[in-house]
Amino acid sequence: MGPCFRRDDSKCLSLLACLLTISALLPSLLAAAPAAADPVADFYRGKSLTMIIATSPGGDYDIRARLVARHMGRHIPGEPTIIARNMPGAVGLQAANYLAVQAPRDGTVLHAIMQAMSAYQAMGGSNVEYDTRKLFWIGNTTNSPNVVNSWYTTGIKTIQDVMERELVVGAPGTNTTSVYYPRIMNALAGTKFKIVTGYPGGNDVNLAMERGEVGGRGSNSWASWKATHLDWITQKKIYILVQVALKRNQELADVPLMTELAKNDDDRKVLAFVSVDTEITRAIVTTPDTPPERVEALRRAFDATMRDPLFRAEAEKAGMDINPSTGEEAQRVADFIADTPSPVVTRAKALLEN
Repeated sequence: MGPCFRRDDSKCLSLLACLLTISALLPSLLAAAPAAADPVADFYRGKSLTMIIATSPGGDYDIRARLVARHMGRHIPGEPTIIARNMPGAVGLQAANYLAVQAPRDGTVLHAIMQAMSAYQAMGGSNVEYDTRKLFWIGNTTNSPNVVNSWYTTGIKTIQDVMERELVVGAPGTNTTSVYYPRIMNALAGTKFKIVTGYPGGNDVNLAMERGEVGGRGSNSWASWKATHLDWITQKKIYILVQVALKRNQELADVPLMTELAKNDDDRKVLAFVSVDTEITRAIVTTPDTPPERVEALRRAFDATMRDPLFRAEAEKAGMDINPSTGEEAQRVADFIADTPSPVVTRAKALLEN
């Protein structure tokens, strides 16, 4: 036995007892030690974030954004609350400009961006102050196709019918997909849509269809129809004439894609440019210059929200289509649209402005 354990060495025995006591207490001491600081959690803790919605209340953009706002805060470090705020104006332009120019650039403002903003920017739309390549895309809730529909009283049931007879369709605003799709099909596919513009929102167009003011709607998300007017689908009050996407939706397997109406490759490129933003149909973005660690936290919080059983259950109850893509995937689509070769954009713009 070593010299430190001689029977008459009381000092060594006392030291040994101390070491044993410390060893026994060490786990509890480590558990009680404060966790390493998390700058993202520290920033968001106790804060209220804003979810800017570019439409009036009640439509699919609004319903989805509010659903995300109710659940996403739990998954952001620091668990901030998220408060929804409607900012309708110029069919999405006002809200997108606000995000780019006025909103705090710190990750405290989210925006349910209108899907046409990247294409509108690429075509040199007036009064654009935003650049969707500089916004940070947080995630997208669905890639549901857009559709053009007729109202049952018109007797028009297929896109071929619209090539033979005029169909009056309503459109919110003047620079939306509800205007773009019918106009470009008139130019490249020979349809006979007559477009009535200037409705304040999609719900107003729906009311106009019911009143007989218009015979259809120039564009709406298929997911939106299922969530807000499933009864119109099941009761055959609306007929889906064409779907706008890069591939056919399984639920609309018999409905042609808008790109399938093209008569040649050049026309198909233009129709594809107008169709590609359906990949970011219902996306969430945040401000330019947001610190990268907060962008990462928001993106991962969005992904977790899309998997959240409570979120999923509420979405299912509302009949809401959820087919999400990540912020990184949405960013690539937005950048692709904004960087579309100028000859394609120039031709699309000329056709849409006729």
